[in-house]
Amino acid sequence: MINRKILIHSIVFSPDGVSTAYLYNDIALGFKKNGYEVVVLTTTPHYNIVKEDSAKQPLCPKLMGLFYESSFNEIRVIHVPLKKYKSTTLRILSFIYWHLFSFFIGLSINKIDFILSPSPPLSIGFVSILIAKIKKAKIVYNVQEIYPDLLINQGGLKSKLIINILKWLEKFVYNNSNAIITIDQLFYNQIKDRLKNLQKLNIIPNFVDTELYKPETKVTLPPVFTDDKSKLKLLYAGNIGFFQDWEPVFYAAKKLLNTNIEFWIIGEGVRKEYLMNRVNEEKLSNIKILPYQNRSLMPAINSFADIHFISISKEMEQEGFPSKVYTIMACAKPMIILTGENTPLFNFLSGKNCSILISDNRNDSFVESIISLASDKNKQFELGQNGYNEIQNFYTKEKVIEQYLDLFEKI
Repeated sequence: MINRKILIHSIVFSPDGVSTAYLYNDIALGFKKNGYEVVVLTTTPHYNIVKEDSAKQPLCPKLMGLFYESSFNEIRVIHVPLKKYKSTTLRILSFIYWHLFSFFIGLSINKIDFILSPSPPLSIGFVSILIAKIKKAKIVYNVQEIYPDLLINQGGLKSKLIINILKWLEKFVYNNSNAIITIDQLFYNQIKDRLKNLQKLNIIPNFVDTELYKPETKVTLPPVFTDDKSKLKLLYAGNIGFFQDWEPVFYAAKKLLNTNIEFWIIGEGVRKEYLMNRVNEEKLSNIKILPYQNRSLMPAINSFADIHFISISKEMEQEGFPSKVYTIMACAKPMIILTGENTPLFNFLSGKNCSILISDNRNDSFVESIISLASDKNKQFELGQNGYNEIQNFYTKEKVIEQYLDLFEKI
């Protein structure tokens, strides 16, 4: 039995209901299953609070609420408060408090062998490195999104001073970590010149829980999911934000308004109100927008849809990889993907024959692909089955967590 302790230092973890939290929940359980002692240092739930999950994992206040503790499948989880205040000043102060208090709590944890921290934010890597240096632990930084590139390309970051500070911080984190993980070859290529020692850089993909996400499920969906066999349902479920390109969706909905094809959009995000207003203004009755659904329902929702679609903004397509791709493939469903060539998502799916990839002439190509795939049930099945086989062969949580464990042993 391995007697080593891993501190997972993440801005989200259970009971927060967001994809990075679910990913790290499974990673923590995988480490525990393989004999490691796991402690998690995170925030109080703030990103996507799921009442059912919060009830199962109550937070117990410590030191009059300066921090909290909970238990996730017998894993100790320490929560330092972080809140989404409307005031920018209060948000910044809460963010600083979380970093400072996390640092001191990290120092109070006995004997840490490894620290694993996912981005974003970059600053979490900085704090983890300080803890690791003092505790004589090894630090592994997992690049899920590339910062500050993402902020710059979004157009929200203009200050040269702040950009230079973040670029310095990025290089500091990369070069003072014992190992860096990227999730694909393009991310690897994008940041490799920012490291002094390229041997630190590793590619470990994300994964899917194939015990949860699978083609057949007996979960009963809420009444809103009326399974009208006369309708062909295209689904997007996830964050509704600036990462997505919504114009091809509106264009296709207009073109297909008087057909049996429906567009289902499920989730929350900063662009949701914009989407709802556009649907109402343009009277697009074939677009249905629903709120976030509990993760336990997602396998059944994935199966409810005939075809899944993901449309990524041209400005953002190099900066991230939507993890929902894995869950769709695990449920054996076909996809129509709008993203540029030589992007993380395009390169991942290219050659796997589980999706239709659209990189040019997005609007008309999207409509044509929908019509073509909608009328070909055999093609739908073939694409879905190919995706399912790919997941089973390479992207189960067991196979990927083994790569994490091999990396820890190597360093």
